[in-house]
Amino acid sequence: MATTLEILTSPALNGVRHGFFTRRGGASSGIFSGLNCGPGSSDQSEAVRTNRARAADALGVAPEALLGVNQVHSPDVATLDGPPVGPIEADAIVTATPGVAISVLTADCQPVLFADAKAGVIGAAHAGWRGALEGVLENTLDAMEALGAHREDTVAVIGPCISVHAYEVGEEFMERFIIEDPAYARFFSGGPSGKPHFDLPSFSLDRLRAAGVGQAEWIRQCTYRDPDRFYSYRRTTHAGEVDYGRLISAIRL
Repeated sequence: MATTLEILTSPALNGVRHGFFTRRGGASSGIFSGLNCGPGSSDQSEAVRTNRARAADALGVAPEALLGVNQVHSPDVATLDGPPVGPIEADAIVTATPGVAISVLTADCQPVLFADAKAGVIGAAHAGWRGALEGVLENTLDAMEALGAHREDTVAVIGPCISVHAYEVGEEFMERFIIEDPAYARFFSGGPSGKPHFDLPSFSLDRLRAAGVGQAEWIRQCTYRDPDRFYSYRRTTHAGEVDYGRLISAIRL
């Protein structure tokens, strides 16, 4: 695989250095082929370190300044002013510290990058269906406000994630959302097999806008449908593979 990184960006975050990295341009091989940045995978640790160093370099920070957390599908947010001391379990990070890049890892779940450029506050969230339903996006905005951000000045961009066309779910899954709010039924549609499909990015955009964010968008890239560019937990499961790579998305001041 070529060593040239492919980094997706959003015009909505112009002026703030960020990137949704695809799997292209990495040192990993085999089922992880490409830029696997997940130390929790069974990939060779040296390849993962190399990949993370390449991502850090692309963002203009040292490898040790590319910060992340131990993601656990929670609504919890960590506020960082430097490298964390020991592992932190959370699914979002906020900071107002220049010179560090905050990041999340995904493989179908949503990476969401936030910025209030005027206030100099940024955030990064890992939002699967559980985190989105339990409030990780709103909690990220709250934590940014605690650092001086204003949600009406904040931009939130959802990166590559699983799209409605590939996200077949069960009836119990759909019921969990509808019990929370009957209006959430609009984020489900009938699939070709008769089972419901869930529109995760539309659900999250609705939650972000309801929370008063100044601007919210999805870059409209589906992880499941594009194996050359993205890792996908669901695609790996369907293929019967033993593990999968993790995409990194990061932002810095």
